[in-house]
Amino acid sequence: MSSTEVVVGRIGKPHGVRGELSVELRTDEPGRRFSAGSVLRTRTPQDGAPHGPDRPETLTVRTTRWHQSRLLATFEEVTDRNGAEAVRGLLLAVEVDLAETPEDPEEFYDHQLVGLAVVTADGRAVGELVDVVHGSAQDLLSVRAADDGREILVPFVRALVPEIDLRGGRVVVRDIPGLLEPVEENEAGGA
Repeated sequence: MSSTEVVVGRIGKPHGVRGELSVELRTDEPGRRFSAGSVLRTRTPQDGAPHGPDRPETLTVRTTRWHQSRLLATFEEVTDRNGAEAVRGLLLAVEVDLAETPEDPEEFYDHQLVGLAVVTADGRAVGELVDVVHGSAQDLLSVRAADDGREILVPFVRALVPEIDLRGGRVVVRDIPGLLEPVEENEAGGA
């Protein structure tokens, strides 16, 4: 059985002094992914501060609760505020079968997107989606440009990525100034 790793959340700020943490969800299935006893792998965000060698490889969910529309979680390995501060910013991931799909049709796993053709709304080829970069602020689609192979980073938000067609093998992006083509210095007001 083939599987892949999927990011389901990011650890946010500590809540209180007993190790409780806010979790920024990256899944539409929090009840499933953050149930008591779930073991989550930890990853350092690609744009985040580096974590030391003492970063736990996994965290085991002890409890969760909702507080003002935020998920708060405690983990077996984190027992106080200092421990909570030490894991702040880490990404949380799970292994999923490659054939598994999210319950929500508007949610996608990274492996479903990598390799798709990226096109503009009018059908112009942009390139190939080569990675989903999970940042601290938002996710980005890394696209290898068809014409010159450069990397294009597209914020993964509906305003810029209005359509994902898995069956058609394509991702549609809005072509706004400066997003898909580099801005020339004289166009940007440079000298």
